[in-house]
Amino acid sequence: MTKKKAVVLFSGGLDSTTALCWALDRGYACEAVSFDYGQRHSRENAAARAIARRLGVKLHEIKLDFPWLATSSLVNRRMKLPDLPAGEIGRKGDIPSTYVPGRNLVFASIGFSLADSSGAAAVVLGPNVLDYSGYPDCRPEFYRALQKAAAFGTRRGASGRPIRILTPLIRLSKAGIARLGVRLRAPLELTWSCYSGGRRPCGRCDSCKLRAKGFAEAGLKDPAL
Repeated sequence: MTKKKAVVLFSGGLDSTTALCWALDRGYACEAVSFDYGQRHSRENAAARAIARRLGVKLHEIKLDFPWLATSSLVNRRMKLPDLPAGEIGRKGDIPSTYVPGRNLVFASIGFSLADSSGAAAVVLGPNVLDYSGYPDCRPEFYRALQKAAAFGTRRGASGRPIRILTPLIRLSKAGIARLGVRLRAPLELTWSCYSGGRRPCGRCDSCKLRAKGFAEAGLKDPAL
């Protein structure tokens, strides 16, 4: 019996690795897509390669040269990364400087393109709307609207077989994501979440703090440290 195919948008971080392992556990034959969009560092892309090799998943590495993304502190090294207490991250309703304009819209569009060409039934992403930095493109309503648009704008959708968009982590806390990753035996020791890069995670950026909070609340040690 031929497995259903899925395209997984993959950064090499905790969330996307857990989402990839969730899709594999659900029986999908997966291809992963990672992106080089001018980030401050290449650690997450190196992590994506290592995890894809470990899991035996084909990885498509896409380079995006969009100069306007330098309005984000994830891209522009001259900008300071936020350093808020963990309890304040994403709580005030402000969109932080780490927001990359339209990033998930661009990434998902590429994922749908690959899925439409390869016959994949689903595009899988790892956004989370509970413990996150407040990015507008992590909200469930964004993905519901994107699902509808893709049904009209793809060959599969026009033929009555719309590509599904799956966001299995969207309502999980970071603690829930950590627990799920461990349960799925995801190679979390290979993941990289830090915005700063370097030899070890900085422990100060939003991503490091939310990750640490999640593992602490789950009562687990972070295997990547």
